[in-house]
Amino acid sequence: MSTGERVLRATGGALCAGLAVLAVVLIAVWLLAISHDDPGPRARVLVGHLAAAAVAVALQRVADRRPDRLGRLAATGVLLLTGAVVALFWWT
Repeated sequence: MSTGERVLRATGGALCAGLAVLAVVLIAVWLLAISHDDPGPRARVLVGHLAAAAVAVALQRVADRRPDRLGRLAATGVLLLTGAVVALFWWT
């Protein structure tokens, strides 16, 4: 495996972990908000982050286990998915 491919897969893993942690943090913020009668994050944001985290974990699992082209595509998918989450939920 080349150095560039290792960097791609490691970056995908880091972004995948970040999406998973972010989803958990958003759930905690939502629970805290509803316990204080505040609306908190909207359902669209929660569901979007949870779905993105689940898909990212699935893609990263493929990237970690497949040393071939499919693994590279899965790692690239994690990067693209993270970019989509940032663009849809954080830059608006």
